[in-house]
Amino acid sequence: MSFGHTVRVSITIPLLLAAAACVPQDGAPKAASAAPPSVSPAPAPQSTAPAPSAVATPPLTATAPASATVKTPAPATKIVTDLTVPRSGIGTATYRCGNGGVITIQNLGSSLRVVRPDGSTEEFAASPANQSSRYQEAATHDAIVIDGREALVMKRGSTPQTCRR
Repeated sequence: MSFGHTVRVSITIPLLLAAAACVPQDGAPKAASAAPPSVSPAPAPQSTAPAPSAVATPPLTATAPASATVKTPAPATKIVTDLTVPRSGIGTATYRCGNGGVITIQNLGSSLRVVRPDGSTEEFAASPANQSSRYQEAATHDAIVIDGREALVMKRGSTPQTCRR
């Protein structure tokens, strides 16, 4: 019975050690590659703030070269988008037209707001509603077609004008 127990333990312990080596101890996922991480030759600037997770650095021994140091990985940068900030400047462009006029077009998603040099505004709804290049004003049937950096402005009773950003 003692021989059977020794065989089971001698098989179980290496498997448990291998499984423990695969589990990260600091909560960070390990890379799938078995290649060692590359170390930069330039030293990183030291921060006075404590690191979020302290990594123990083993002391240098007589057998280890003096240049061998353990480098802690830099914390990941987190990008936060504040959706409460008004986005009035996004989607607004100024166009210069062929007749010397200037218009400002604000893209509101399913509609456009056009501001003329005199300050008057017009709302143009997408026509048809599921696209983002053709817009029509319901009352006057004026229309705007946006193609890249150009806008074709069509007003009832006048020649269509091409305006460029």
